[in-house]
Amino acid sequence: MATNEIGQKLVELCQQGKNLEAIDTLYSKDAESVEAMSTPEMPARMQGVDEIKKKNQWWFANNEVHEGSAKGPFPNGDRFAVIYNFDVTPKNGPMAGKRMRMEEVGMYTVRGDKIVREEFFYTMG
Repeated sequence: MATNEIGQKLVELCQQGKNLEAIDTLYSKDAESVEAMSTPEMPARMQGVDEIKKKNQWWFANNEVHEGSAKGPFPNGDRFAVIYNFDVTPKNGPMAGKRMRMEEVGMYTVRGDKIVREEFFYTMG
């Protein structure tokens, strides 16, 4: 599968709320995930598809998602970007109970027909 096709499938699955299916089918078992910052609950860097799935599960368990969208992909060689928008209410922490909108960019690197790296860019606060 070409990089753009992998990106299209990722966006399609995310729009359907099938994030874990996307990880299971599109990611390399040794994929790396890099967040813009770390939190006490979650380190910025994670290695391996199992850790990436745990991070994804944690995010959905700790946020009430009112709406979410994925736009893209925007390909460039062996990488592609996706723009995510969320309307969420955090369940824990200093923002607990405060509905907010957030936008982030995911940058994905593909090798051997699998996503091997995801990086997220966003600001908090």
